[in-house]
Amino acid sequence: MNEQIVIPENEQYQELREFIAEHKNSKGALLNVLYKAQSLFGYLPREVQYFISRELHVPPSQILGVITFYHFFRTQPVGKYVINLCLGTACHVKGAADVLKAVCKELKIDVGETTEDRLFTLSTARCFGACGLAPTMMVNEEIYGRLTPLKVVNVIKGIRERELDR
Repeated sequence: MNEQIVIPENEQYQELREFIAEHKNSKGALLNVLYKAQSLFGYLPREVQYFISRELHVPPSQILGVITFYHFFRTQPVGKYVINLCLGTACHVKGAADVLKAVCKELKIDVGETTEDRLFTLSTARCFGACGLAPTMMVNEEIYGRLTPLKVVNVIKGIRERELDR
């Protein structure tokens, strides 16, 4: 099945096109272009992947292979706040499973999903290297430690309140 993918002409694509033109002959061009594209679009939808394929003269399968190999690339939209809960050994032993259940219940989503309002995306990781603070989570770049189900719900509610005040 050959489906037609339409690439809109907008500022984001123009900025990506210029970035590709500047970097396409450099070492690691594909990774750099994917980083730039994700920073512009928030994630890497199929039409962006197709655009990169066309501009870099790289097969779409190679682009998808790189995207799926590296965990930091996303093919689905993400929330403004990415909650990444540690499930490493120390966090697991100190109750990370209960914290995760509380997050899922509060947000009404499962791991890998984004809330309907696109405020939160929930993911997990193996270790943040903050085992002394177990259980831990990161919300974007901020680490929260010594979590309990109640504490994690309060963190989420605090973020929601701040967003309502904006």
